[in-house]
Amino acid sequence: MDEKLKIKLSIADRVYPLTIDPRQEEGLRKAAKNIENLVKKFEQNYAVRDKQDVLAMCALQFASKIEQGGIESSENNEAALQRLKALDELVYSKLGE
Repeated sequence: MDEKLKIKLSIADRVYPLTIDPRQEEGLRKAAKNIENLVKKFEQNYAVRDKQDVLAMCALQFASKIEQGGIESSENNEAALQRLKALDELVYSKLGE
């Protein structure tokens, strides 16, 4: 039976108690630290009225990175596919000679 781990993460001056699988702990702690760092950056660089605005901007930034990564991955896959098709045509043309 898998043991669950109880941890507390602090994000934007709030503590969130979580019960997690121990394998998730490192990732969750790193994610919380990244959010905290981004919150501080936004608060230092922009006139922010409340934490909800900062957290919304953090969510947007992280989500846009994920989406952009997917777009770039898709573009890289398409380019690789085109190169493979060209290579396949070259090999096929040489076999036909």
